[in-house]
Amino acid sequence: MNSDDGLICAFTLDAAGGGQELDWTGIKSWQPEQGVLWVHLDRTGEAAERWVRNDSGMSPLIANSLLQEDIRPRVLRQGDSLHVALRGVNLNPGADPEDMVGVRVWLNRTLIVTIRHRRLMAINDIREDLQAGRGPRGPGEFLATLAQRLMNRMGPVIENLEEAVDDFEDEIVSAPVARLRKELGSVRRQAIHLRRYLSPQREVITHLQHESLEWLTDADRADLRETGDRTIRYLEDLESARERAAVVQEEVLNRLSDQMNKAMYLLSVVAAILLPPSLITGLFGINVGGMPGVEGTVGFTAVVVGIAVLAIVEFLVLRRLKWI
Repeated sequence: MNSDDGLICAFTLDAAGGGQELDWTGIKSWQPEQGVLWVHLDRTGEAAERWVRNDSGMSPLIANSLLQEDIRPRVLRQGDSLHVALRGVNLNPGADPEDMVGVRVWLNRTLIVTIRHRRLMAINDIREDLQAGRGPRGPGEFLATLAQRLMNRMGPVIENLEEAVDDFEDEIVSAPVARLRKELGSVRRQAIHLRRYLSPQREVITHLQHESLEWLTDADRADLRETGDRTIRYLEDLESARERAAVVQEEVLNRLSDQMNKAMYLLSVVAAILLPPSLITGLFGINVGGMPGVEGTVGFTAVVVGIAVLAIVEFLVLRRLKWI
């Protein structure tokens, strides 16, 4: 369907897992007895904004909230209706998963409105399920299914983070420090961003489990409870990955510090060995009378041999003291 005007898709649910797809004409002529109406919109479309503000039946407060540019996970009840904002990982081509995509939902017993700006795969899953006849049968099941699909898409991303940390732990001794520091920073940033939005989303899902709405059945609450448990587990996994990445980063910094200490120690030893010869060459380089060996033919050779012998003696003394 052409979404230039903001309409991405619309269905009337047949209460059996399927639905009939509608255009704007069908939406405007829809009656509640035809079944639950689901309208999915792009908030930047002018026709979509007009319909939300003028024809959807929602209050101006809810309409403004649905059309906001950015919104954190939240839930707001208004009579028999719910306004829910959720987020999912960004799986669009070329995007970073931690750059999460928001979806706004407004629903009651007869109408479901979902609004997004960037494509969300979980919504596409529901759309395909309806076309295949195995989609949600009502608003409560739609909400539970959406929350579940968002977690399904988030699971592999969190697993990839944990596997990356596992690899870092295995490579901490052998991998180049510069590469480890760069990749560890990326993993920690992803974990922090995901946790930032997943934590309030857990609170939203927990709140939904206790809403006493007629169209939110016990089965829907059970599905939301299961999704809430998964959300808690994912939060724990993210926290674990973040802490393990911090430990690995400390080990990487220790490696870097050891390398620098070894380099500084080596330079100090070299400087200690070269300091007396430097003193001798400096002393023999002063331009005053009375310098021994100035008139002789073997003076330079004697000085060079003396410096070499002194350097060897210093090296042996330092070796005996176990400084090198």
